[in-house]
Amino acid sequence: MKIKKIDKKKFRIRNKIKKISANDRFRLSVNRSTRNISAQIIDDKNRKTLVSATSISKDIKSQKKNKKELSTLVAEELAKKAKEKKITKVYFDRGGYKYHGRIKLLADELRKNGLEF
Repeated sequence: MKIKKIDKKKFRIRNKIKKISANDRFRLSVNRSTRNISAQIIDDKNRKTLVSATSISKDIKSQKKNKKELSTLVAEELAKKAKEKKITKVYFDRGGYKYHGRIKLLADELRKNGLEF
């Protein structure tokens, strides 16, 4: 079975981050579809998701926003949950996506709200 180009890129990016993130930080993984965006903070050492936020959740979905505004709302919610768990430093795993558009908006909003990466 042939591996797709995008899957190779995701694998390459994630493995670099996983090697480094075992030390002191968690991994912030982003997933984007045509309509929605989701992000989660993962502890690779214990293989557990610590915090997650998505645009499919009821409180965000009810606000009827465009895609860019949804990504900022998801970032605000994720940052708020991370502060409650006392998480401040993470590695940003953009998956195979370019650091552009909604991914960049999400990252900038997370930085504004106190996460370091």
